[in-house]
Amino acid sequence: MQLPHKTYDVAERCLSRISEAASKLGLLAEELAPDQPWNDIRGMGNWLRHEYSRVLKETIWKTVSADLESLRLDCKSAIDELERRHSDLRHNNGKQPP
Repeated sequence: MQLPHKTYDVAERCLSRISEAASKLGLLAEELAPDQPWNDIRGMGNWLRHEYSRVLKETIWKTVSADLESLRLDCKSAIDELERRHSDLRHNNGKQPP
């Protein structure tokens, strides 16, 4: 698959941001979405930043076209869970439910 140059640049930048966000989530990512390859997701950012001469456009395209939908769905479920936890805390005056 041949990506237009701008599309490739945008995809690469977005993957870098996803990697950075995964790093900031730390262990919470594994807790909320255990089926995702978090080490690979975090590592992709380093690969994009430091091994850019070895980055293949085919790898970027495969990641965008085949892997992101699963991550998007798991992130949606994680957000729903965090909102549920926040709501539970609010209703329990900040105390953890039993």
